[in-house]
Amino acid sequence: MVSTSPKFPTGPASDPATSHHERRIRTFHARRGRLTRGQAAALERHWAEWGVEIDGTSLDLGKLFAGAGLAPDNPVILEIGFGMGDATARMAADAAAEGIGILAADVHTPGQGNLLNLADQANLTNIRIANGDAIILLREMLAPASLAGLRIYFPDPWPKARHHKRRMIQPEFVALAASRLRAGAAFHCATDWEPYAEQMLEVLSVSPDLINQYGDGYAPRPAFRPMTKFERQGLEKGHVVHDLLFTRTP
Repeated sequence: MVSTSPKFPTGPASDPATSHHERRIRTFHARRGRLTRGQAAALERHWAEWGVEIDGTSLDLGKLFAGAGLAPDNPVILEIGFGMGDATARMAADAAAEGIGILAADVHTPGQGNLLNLADQANLTNIRIANGDAIILLREMLAPASLAGLRIYFPDPWPKARHHKRRMIQPEFVALAASRLRAGAAFHCATDWEPYAEQMLEVLSVSPDLINQYGDGYAPRPAFRPMTKFERQGLEKGHVVHDLLFTRTP
């Protein structure tokens, strides 16, 4: 039997949605990984306050971000897949000045610990970290029209043709995600895998709930999206990075 107890007494669970035994193609692999002392310490210090288990329980974003200094309408941007969290922390610092909260979802324990450590060091109280399956988060825990934005940067491209069905940006996912966005909220994706960028553009463009901010093509790289180590490595290999910036229809 696989243990579902957390690695730390107050840390993220290895399988928070234990009751969801769905026959669904997964877009991710859960990764625990080896932790540095700093990452482990940050999880122990802050997970109980800033961590969220994706277990299907409805979320009240106002309560979740209580004390974070958000604007009166509680604007929260969801980021799915933040890696080690460096870019997320930098964007969260800018968002804090505007009273915006960042709900960052991932399954990589070292990344969760690293982002908590970065938030602690920069005194960023507008970050919350969600552990688990983003589909369950969107479908069962977030209310319709509750998000001020959605960011998905460099998701797994699943390059082999037989694995394309595992890619996150599919019509069903886009319909679900768009339903959780407020009118005018941004749906922003980025990838350095050109065939995936083409699929993203096709899927997002046919959604009746989204409008391409740049006509029928890709967006220029926005200044607010920091360049990550992963992105620089891709550019060094000759990859072309594409941004896609859509907004929720009124």
